Amino acid sequence: MAVSPSAVRLQRCVVSPAGKHSASLIFLHGSGHSGQGMREWIKTVLNQDLTFQHINIIYPTAPSRPYTPMKGGLSNVWFDRFKISNDCPEHLESIDGMRQVLTELIDDEVKNGIQKSRILIGGFSMGGCMAMHLAYRNHRDVAGVFALSSFLNKDSAIYKDLLQADGTFPELFQCHGMADELVLHSWGEETNSKLKSLGVSAVFHSLPNLYHDLNRTELERLKSWILTKLPGETDGQNK
Repeated sequence: MAVSPSAVRLQRCVVSPAGKHSASLIFLHGSGHSGQGMREWIKTVLNQDLTFQHINIIYPTAPSRPYTPMKGGLSNVWFDRFKISNDCPEHLESIDGMRQVLTELIDDEVKNGIQKSRILIGGFSMGGCMAMHLAYRNHRDVAGVFALSSFLNKDSAIYKDLLQADGTFPELFQCHGMADELVLHSWGEETNSKLKSLGVSAVFHSLPNLYHDLNRTELERLKSWILTKLPGETDGQNK
């Protein structure tokens, strides 16, 4: 069952910047979650909202659709998977439909006066995978991509597209728990290494004793990286 891109308008949870809006961040949740849930989870880990003086944060919610790993049960997922494994084909029909839907989010920010070079895309687990498809196959002019506890299938369409692409690609920031039993740490490492071999500037942070989860260290590192990619207008003048 494919999601018709023209029929989808994503629900969005938005955290507005405290000051002038000059950059945007799109944060995609993992399977079965929601944009509001992603925001609240981060808030619980950090004991406060993830906020910036100049960055608008958008947490969209994936539409409900049948999800094969749940035996066809309905779930808020960005795309379908044949199984949770890096050694099977990607469900490209659903991935490609959602790329069109999420492009509307980027287009909306551009219409609001934000250059694509001032937009970051990323997410947790499936959300990170979806963000990589969106950036490396459609929007190679965004500021960067982040993927937390995420992976790409071994024969991912991303690898094939990058092989044929010229120019520079968005920088990738990855974090992965070393104790993750759902999305193995080695799957994340392999994804990072493969993208590096194809010309992507990528960093990979391994987090000891972390399962398929978030922790404060990870989010603080992410926040620092976000500010290096999307500095405020006066950051260069601050001491």
